[in-house]
Amino acid sequence: MSRPFIYKTILLTMFITPFLALAQEGAIAGYISDKQNNSPLTGVTVNLAGYIKLGGNSDHFGMFKMKNLPAGHYDIIFSHVGYQTEKIPVDVQENKMVVIHTGLQRTNLTLSDVTISSKKTSPFNTIASVDIKLRPLNTSQDILRIVPGLFIAQHAGGGKAEQIFLRGYDIDHGTDLNISADGLPVNMVSHAHGQGYADLHFLIPEIVDKVNFDKGPYFANKGNLATAGFVELHTKDFLDNNTIKVQGGEFNTQRIAGFFKLLNKQAERNRQQFYVASEYFKSNGYFESPQDFHRFNITGKYNAIFNNKAQLTVLASNLESKWGASGQIPERAVKNGTIGKFGSIDNSEGGNTNRTNISVLFTKQWPGGWQTSDQLYFIKYHFNLYSDFTFFLNDPVNGDGINQKEIRNVYGYTGTMSKHYLLGNKNVSTVFGWGFRYDDINNIELNHVVKRRFLNRVQNGNIRERNSFIYVNQNLLLNDNLNINAGIRYDNFSFSYMNIIAGDNNFRKQGRGIFSPKLNFTYTVNPSLKIYLNNGIGFHSNDARVILNNSAKNILPKVFGTDLGAIIKPTKNILLKAAVWHLYSEQEFVYVGDEGIVEPAGKTRRTGIDASVRYQVYQWLYADLDLNFARPRTIDKPKGNNYVPLAPTFTSIGGITIKMKAGLNTSLRYRYIDSRPANENNTIRADGYFLLDAVASYEYKKFELSVSIENILNQYWKEAQFATVSRLKNEIVPVSEIHYTPGTPRFLKAGISYIF
Repeated sequence: MSRPFIYKTILLTMFITPFLALAQEGAIAGYISDKQNNSPLTGVTVNLAGYIKLGGNSDHFGMFKMKNLPAGHYDIIFSHVGYQTEKIPVDVQENKMVVIHTGLQRTNLTLSDVTISSKKTSPFNTIASVDIKLRPLNTSQDILRIVPGLFIAQHAGGGKAEQIFLRGYDIDHGTDLNISADGLPVNMVSHAHGQGYADLHFLIPEIVDKVNFDKGPYFANKGNLATAGFVELHTKDFLDNNTIKVQGGEFNTQRIAGFFKLLNKQAERNRQQFYVASEYFKSNGYFESPQDFHRFNITGKYNAIFNNKAQLTVLASNLESKWGASGQIPERAVKNGTIGKFGSIDNSEGGNTNRTNISVLFTKQWPGGWQTSDQLYFIKYHFNLYSDFTFFLNDPVNGDGINQKEIRNVYGYTGTMSKHYLLGNKNVSTVFGWGFRYDDINNIELNHVVKRRFLNRVQNGNIRERNSFIYVNQNLLLNDNLNINAGIRYDNFSFSYMNIIAGDNNFRKQGRGIFSPKLNFTYTVNPSLKIYLNNGIGFHSNDARVILNNSAKNILPKVFGTDLGAIIKPTKNILLKAAVWHLYSEQEFVYVGDEGIVEPAGKTRRTGIDASVRYQVYQWLYADLDLNFARPRTIDKPKGNNYVPLAPTFTSIGGITIKMKAGLNTSLRYRYIDSRPANENNTIRADGYFLLDAVASYEYKKFELSVSIENILNQYWKEAQFATVSRLKNEIVPVSEIHYTPGTPRFLKAGISYIF
């Protein structure tokens, strides 16, 4: 598909679209802002009392418009999660537009204000907008846990990206979950440690404002790695206050964070702010060998809104992190007393990493109704990790310690062009998107080490990987009840690898393109019931080194998905969501870290059921529950040998939350994951666990006190688990069994914030 053809298609659509709209009878338009800081509110549900199916949502600039309204009197209702619902009377006249500007007042979450009748309401994002108001965010890991059914596991000292589980997938560190932050990709493709490696530790949790997510490969604006789902995180454009926070806890845990407005100018339709957020964290951890974990983050963000028609966002951030780790330990070593419950076989694991992000985003509302966005970004990334999975299996003298490292620069651009309009008398929205990502990776290494001392090099090379893409997404409100969403996406990849160890002087190259169609239906039965059917094809790329050493068919394996579900509001204080789903994968790959290779695991099929409940028992008391069932199986293997190792089969999270007007907020939450097969024939199993955590905070004038307790019951649990063949120093015969990282024992942390 040539660029001239793409540009001509976009220009032709822009020219034709305005002539497709029919004459209007009357209209209402307006601007919705946050009353506290005068910033535009995006995604506010706008309905007409008694005519809910005529509603819509405010756009990026807080603007909304409703056309073709018969002349008469209306009550227009504005509702948004975390804001007080407002009703404004309006008189509409023929061939005239009524203009409204309103500011919404923040308030405690009230489920009665949550509506599911909005045309833009996503079954999962409705849940997300509720949860982010209920669940305090203490770490970047907690942000991912907002996704119902998503579990994470840390197994290398706190500085390494978490292992992720979702929808019957062991996603490793991000192979099947597309994660972004402020439009920047978090996943690192062709990574030294694992494909799609997603390290979120550069994100400071207190400045996270929105979390958008959904499950499955159903969204045209999501490409590589978006098979089990995606997570989008957005930091605040504007801070309300300056804040200094100090925290401390067991295991010599300390944290100090600050959030400061250095520039803040407000006007009726113009707004500017530049703020800086920073944190320093250190902890020795709960292992016998101190982790000596240090992390420093700093983020600067500038936002300017011009006449509510354009917005410029400039973002820069930096992460520096280093740590030690005790690694995974074999069950037999704990049982026979060789090491303690929190001991280690090789305590030289750990590493260091840093990441710098720079982004410039410009969004513009044009007179003809088109809205465009253009984002340029640059990421500089360094990774250095020491691990030991098998001890003395391969090298009985020196041991099997490895070092994985890389240095990369990522260059990227994303552009969109969107418009809402009438096609005949049908509400239509069109989105065009395009862009590219280029990863320039140097000295991606796998080394054999002992106690972090270099022995010999196993792999060393340079990678150049480019992903260019274009998509179109079309939304059509066919009638008052049925909404159809269709999209098509095309991705083109170029993979290049120079094997320095083999003496290559030139890059070996290979390329491939892939189309990903999407077709989704939403049927609003009434204001309390919405049914949806999602269908789509997604994919994940594989490591460039693997691609150049295997047949072309393994480059971009597809995942075919279907979801059938409903979001229900049986009473004003109860919100339900349920879905049955199916995912079929053409090919899966298992990363073998100590050998630096990826092995094909064959075709798989996953089926499951998701269910979520949110219940506001009283004005101050909330309860939530998520249940997630999955049946993951490989297709090409005989029954009994077709289990997908470590794939979760049943998970559940839930809790109760108290939010008092007096400033007291408390939450008691549980996490449960069932035991599951750890190998293909289910002869080794990964143990499940049940944990209770609690968080409480109290606001008084300019101060906020907080306390959290993880693992209240002080359970000894296995966080990350693997079926691994290993050999200890004095063993003759290797043993295949569970190797694991012990989870956090009871952990108390407290803090105080000064807000000014």
